[in-house]
Amino acid sequence: MPFDLQSLIRPNIRNLEPYRCARDDFKEGILLDANENTHGPALSTISSWESALELNRYPDPHQVELKEQLANFRNSTPNQLIKSSTPKLQSENMCLGVGSDESIDLLMRCVCTPGKDKLLVCPPTYGMYSICATVNDLEMVSVPLTTPDFQIDVDAILKKVSEDPTIKLIYVTSPGNPTAKLIDPKLVVELLEKALDSWNGLVVVDEAYIDFVDPVAPNSSQSVSTLVNQFPNLVVLQTLSKSFGLAGVRLGITYASSGLSRYLNAMKYPYNISSLTSAVAVRSTQAEDGLKVMQNYVNEIKRDRAHLLEALQKIPGVGKNIGGLDANFLLLQFLDLSGQPSNEVALELYNQLAVENGVVVRFRGKELNCKGALRLSIGTEEENKILIEKIGKILPSVRK
Repeated sequence: MPFDLQSLIRPNIRNLEPYRCARDDFKEGILLDANENTHGPALSTISSWESALELNRYPDPHQVELKEQLANFRNSTPNQLIKSSTPKLQSENMCLGVGSDESIDLLMRCVCTPGKDKLLVCPPTYGMYSICATVNDLEMVSVPLTTPDFQIDVDAILKKVSEDPTIKLIYVTSPGNPTAKLIDPKLVVELLEKALDSWNGLVVVDEAYIDFVDPVAPNSSQSVSTLVNQFPNLVVLQTLSKSFGLAGVRLGITYASSGLSRYLNAMKYPYNISSLTSAVAVRSTQAEDGLKVMQNYVNEIKRDRAHLLEALQKIPGVGKNIGGLDANFLLLQFLDLSGQPSNEVALELYNQLAVENGVVVRFRGKELNCKGALRLSIGTEEENKILIEKIGKILPSVRK
């Protein structure tokens, strides 16, 4: 059946009345309506910044200022595939969560009935989809990424969902984790267009690493977040954890049609974004403050990524970068003495790096089509130098 948001949403969610919280009606005056501690936070000393945050008060449940800044940022570099008639992103297109993980879970609870419905993933992919599926008692089906280019197989995905109408969500990670490879936005649009007329479900594109992707043209973006008003079956997840360097504040953004966004905002807990998180996020998404710093860091990471890859591939036993160059990490294979990718070599290298040398990377050799692979995050210049030195020292002794 074609896409229909009303029938897709679970009936209990469709009829959900959002929780009316104390700060919905009044934010100023003598506030005695929310059972807050009016004396202030229990701190022996308090800075002027902490005082201004009014930490004894519940935070803003709507975060309109932050949402508007995020919309302005993404609207400033739209995807070239967007139609000129498509409305720009607005605050109404967003739901904020405690990292992208809350958003992943929220979507499952919004459209999937436990013990009945399913979701589809494209391995190798982010492991949290599986955990959330298990928590929500949902079966997970797979359509692997194509090899060796790690792209979605649009025809295979459409065939799978057409055969099984209980599949309600498709999770696509772009750029991929652990692949560091951008899914071609044209393939995403092809999937959205074909699915719109034949399948009642949502395509969820997880763009945690999108800011590390090079644009296809000046003043353009590879993000499909600006297409949510063009495709009602599209949801895009982003986070401030990666390019903005704010993993510790735990803030994720869900972009969706205003209709779907209303349901998601009705479901979320009213005060899920703390005043501390909000204050830092607002600063980091201001054009003359955080955005400029973020872009400088991204450019530096891209340069260091190229230098790290070049240096590592000069070491005997370091194989191909089997992923892409679209994230703040590399996915490198490590080879045995016969020149073949080896999980044994990669795992021993991983262990010796961490246990004996205090350098921690990630073993990904058990992921589909990632044999012998380690995922290496891009560190500082000094950290990358140490990583290169340690791999060069350890690898010859662990190759078999």
